[in-house]
Amino acid sequence: MSVLILDARADNYATAIRARWPDMAVFSAATPDDLPDEALSAEVLVGLAPYLKDDLLERMSGLRWIHALTTGVDNLLASKVLSRDVTLTRSRGIHGPQMAELALMLAMALMRDLPRMIDNQRCDHWERWEQPVLDGRSMCILGLGSIAEALAVRARAFGMEVTGVSDGRAEVPGFARIYKRAELHAAVDEADILTVLVPYSPATHHIVDAEVLAAMRQGSLLINIARGGCVDEAALAASLRSGHLGGAGLDVYATEPWSGPQPWKEFPNVIATPHVGGLSDAYAKNALPILLTHLEDYREGGAAALSDRVERSAS
Repeated sequence: MSVLILDARADNYATAIRARWPDMAVFSAATPDDLPDEALSAEVLVGLAPYLKDDLLERMSGLRWIHALTTGVDNLLASKVLSRDVTLTRSRGIHGPQMAELALMLAMALMRDLPRMIDNQRCDHWERWEQPVLDGRSMCILGLGSIAEALAVRARAFGMEVTGVSDGRAEVPGFARIYKRAELHAAVDEADILTVLVPYSPATHHIVDAEVLAAMRQGSLLINIARGGCVDEAALAASLRSGHLGGAGLDVYATEPWSGPQPWKEFPNVIATPHVGGLSDAYAKNALPILLTHLEDYREGGAAALSDRVERSAS
């Protein structure tokens, strides 16, 4: 059994694997550049999904299993070269704490107008105003995966009511109500904050469009930490310009990395972070146990024994 690990911390993962299974052939690299032929013959590939590109996949003729060190695997599902015989697993739950904290940070910074405070600090201007609180407000989460569950726990700890939107789950502990996607307009009309956490796919492209934004409460907030394509940025800019939307916290964008003019850049009530939602100083520590468990299962029972497998469409 041979494993290729591609990651900035690949050597750390490799050291732990070799310590547990000395007989396993483990190759590690920070990037796919100049990999030896032996590494390209590995049957298992491990790495952050966005960096596992088609040009690498098509060179690995013996590949049998890919384990993503991420929850999202959009690019792998869209791959033009990845054989359907290759099993795909993901690190479900790995992003929960850090992404939930980012969503709440953005919400609180927007509600309390943190950019205005920072500007006042820089120009030595003392100004006080009434501060809104999360307690007693409502958050609607679009998409009900493990990250949404982590966010709901933390939002409720701040005294918020949490609702969700999903076609796949009718009841989730801690959510006051679950709406179907067809009820999205009704769901956002009941919320002070809409947080987008739905996976990106053709079905969710611009799922938050002009109509959804118009259905949101006057002065409500939009938080997008899912994928840029889930929100129509032109419609978002129009809603901000009209004053209907109270603000937006964005960590993902239609174009990444962004530079130059963007539809949302002109607005002072937009806080933009550079797609850091999934990053954490505890990432490798949390990802390693998941990887080791999957490797143990694979050694004992093959691909059929793996959990967190990602279903891939027949097309």
